Amino acid sequence: MFQAVSYEGTRSEQHTAVLGQLSALIRDEPSAIANLANAAALLNVFLTDTNWVGFYLYDGKELVLGPFQGLPACIRIPLGRGVCGTSAAEKRTLVVDDVHAFPGHIACDAASNSEIVVPIIKDGQLYGVLDIDSPIKNRFDDEDRIFLEKAVSLLVEQL
Repeated sequence: MFQAVSYEGTRSEQHTAVLGQLSALIRDEPSAIANLANAAALLNVFLTDTNWVGFYLYDGKELVLGPFQGLPACIRIPLGRGVCGTSAAEKRTLVVDDVHAFPGHIACDAASNSEIVVPIIKDGQLYGVLDIDSPIKNRFDDEDRIFLEKAVSLLVEQL
């Protein structure tokens, strides 16, 4: 059973605590959808100043909306389009300080001003992306990137 905790200490200590919680939540659970749903919920509870946390899953052609926390979102995103599609196509994490300056940005929520997208790669193949939006410009930094890449690595082990 999940128990909410007060995240205290340095950012690094908080990240370690959340990664431990994520590991416990997904351990021995074979359902990818259940694990992604719990991961979105956990990250949504932990991260401050965000307005959308979720996953887009690759169906072999495009990204399709998966488990998330936030307002209703765009359902399909072509590879190479917007922040999510670009991250997926390039298979690399993108940190965008101002989404309005990103060429081809797809505005699912007008309140979003910055974004981080981490690709999910399993056995060298694109599985999907973790997408997190914030209403604050410059919300995400390198420490966030490292933390979220570790979270995705934990998920990949269970996919």
